[in-house]
Amino acid sequence: MLIFYKANLAFLSVPKTGTTAYETALRSHADMVISEPALLKHAPVYRYNRFIRPMFLNVCDVELELMAVMREPISWLGSWWRYRQRPFMKGKANATHGISFDDFVTAYMKGQKPDFADVGSQFKFLERQPNGTGVTHLFRYEDQPRLQSFLSNRLGIEFELERENASPDLAVSLSLDVEKRFRRKFDHEFALYDAIPAA
Repeated sequence: MLIFYKANLAFLSVPKTGTTAYETALRSHADMVISEPALLKHAPVYRYNRFIRPMFLNVCDVELELMAVMREPISWLGSWWRYRQRPFMKGKANATHGISFDDFVTAYMKGQKPDFADVGSQFKFLERQPNGTGVTHLFRYEDQPRLQSFLSNRLGIEFELERENASPDLAVSLSLDVEKRFRRKFDHEFALYDAIPAA
């Protein structure tokens, strides 16, 4: 998570949306960088609302605007599936070695997810809270020019990104049957993504 106090902006770090690269590129311009522990680095809206927001509101009388990035839902799961196939993860409970992408997505759709498919939800991460706290500026991961233009204009800087924390390059293929079931069960994820303005 990156906090830009003068720009009145908090950049939430949705996992698997390239935010580590943004953290590296922008950390020298940020007033607060939360990179550890992961529970705070990747604090969703509800955790931001409970712990980070009150600090700025009560001490500084400031209500920061929130920004975040969302990835197309199938691509997002594909990134998790590939990420958990890094060589050093072999043998761990959350590794996906020997598990097809179909099996990964099928496991993700279960009520009780096995460890390897327990990766959370972008929709839940971004969910607006009862007190109105929510993401003001939401961008598609696939629309990097719009995202970078917003940050450059808002922060008044130019910056370059390096690829970081990348998943292994593996082919991601989902059968039509599994995709249809996933789209039906998680239609709220797709509806949120589709509502994000495109370039």
